Amino acid sequence: MRRSRLASALLPALALALTATVTGCGGGGGGDGAGDGRLGGTGTSGGGKSAATTTATADRVEPLPGIPKPRLPVTVDSADGHEVTVASADRIVPLTGSLSEIVFTLGLGERVVARDITATFEQAADLPLVTRAHDVSAEGVLSLKPTLVIADTTTGPAEAIGQIRDAGIPLVVVAPAKSLADVDARIDAVAGALGVEAAGARLKERTDARIAAVQKDIPAREGRRKPRVAFLYLRGSASVYLLGGADSGASSLLEAAGAVDAGKESGLRKDFTAITSEALAKAAPDAILVMTKGLESVGGPDGLVKIPGVAETPAGMDRRVVSVDDGVLLNYGPRTDEVLKSIVEQLYANGK
Repeated sequence: MRRSRLASALLPALALALTATVTGCGGGGGGDGAGDGRLGGTGTSGGGKSAATTTATADRVEPLPGIPKPRLPVTVDSADGHEVTVASADRIVPLTGSLSEIVFTLGLGERVVARDITATFEQAADLPLVTRAHDVSAEGVLSLKPTLVIADTTTGPAEAIGQIRDAGIPLVVVAPAKSLADVDARIDAVAGALGVEAAGARLKERTDARIAAVQKDIPAREGRRKPRVAFLYLRGSASVYLLGGADSGASSLLEAAGAVDAGKESGLRKDFTAITSEALAKAAPDAILVMTKGLESVGGPDGLVKIPGVAETPAGMDRRVVSVDDGVLLNYGPRTDEVLKSIVEQLYANGK
C-alpha cells in the first residue's frame, strides 16, 4: 500500500512513539494522516500575551505562461533502475501531490486524469482519486487508461507499482526531494519524462529566483544568534508526538530561513524520535515548527504546550509556533518559496 515520503519515513518512529504513549506521553485531539492537509495553512507566533498571527496562502499552483507541447517519444532513466520510453503525455497520473504540483505548474494540468490524496490544490480537486489512504489502487489507475504514470521511490505498495508496469503503462519513478538542493533535479526529472525540458528550465529559473528573493528579505539579526527551531510531527488522535532530527526533511527549510534545526543541532541523527522532556530540553528551541493539521490535532498552541516538555522550552514559554500546511511543507517543489516565506514571516514576527 502506498505511503507518502513523510509517512514512510515515520513508520519506525511511529512505533516508538506509540510505545512511549503507554508510559505517559499522551495527549488528545483529532487529526488526519501525514501529508493530506489542505494547502494554505495558518500560523501563530509571538509571545504568550500577543495575539495569534494567522497567514493564508491560496490553495492553487501557478502554471507557467503558455502551454508547452511535449516533444515525444523520450527515453528516461527511472529512479528504480528501469529505462522507460514515454510515447504520449495525453493522460498523466502523478502519484504524489508534489509530483502533481510540478506537472500542473509546468502547464500540463489539463492532461492529468487522476490525483493522489496529497494533491490538495484547487486545480486538482475535481480529479478522480486513485489512492486509498496513502496507498495506490492499481485497478483505479489502470481504469483511467493512462499513457504515463509518475511516481516516486516511496510510492507503493510494490505490488501495485508492478501491476501498473506489467500492464504496459510507462511508469517513471522520481527520486524524492529532501532539501532545497533537490528542487531543480526533481523538476528536471518530471519535465524530462513529459518531454518539456524547456518549460522545466523556465520553471527552475522562476523557482530559484523566488526562493532567493525570500532569503534576501530575511530580517538582519544584528549580531543576535540564529533562532533555534524544532520541527514537531503531531497526530493527537493517535497520541503520536515526534521530534524531527537531521533526516526529517525540515532542516534545509529552517537553515534557508536563517534558523538552526534544534533537533539536528542537539544530535538527533535520525528522521524522528519520540518527544521526551529530556530531548526537548536538549534541543532548547526558541520556536516550534509544526504542520497545520498536526497543530489542530492537539488543540492548537494551548494544547501544544500540554505535551510533556514543551511548556518548559523557550518556544513553549513564548508560545512561539510556526505552522505550515501539511500538503506543502515538505514538497520541495514550485511553491517552496511560499513555504519559506511563510516560515520567515512567522518566525521573525514582532521583531523576534
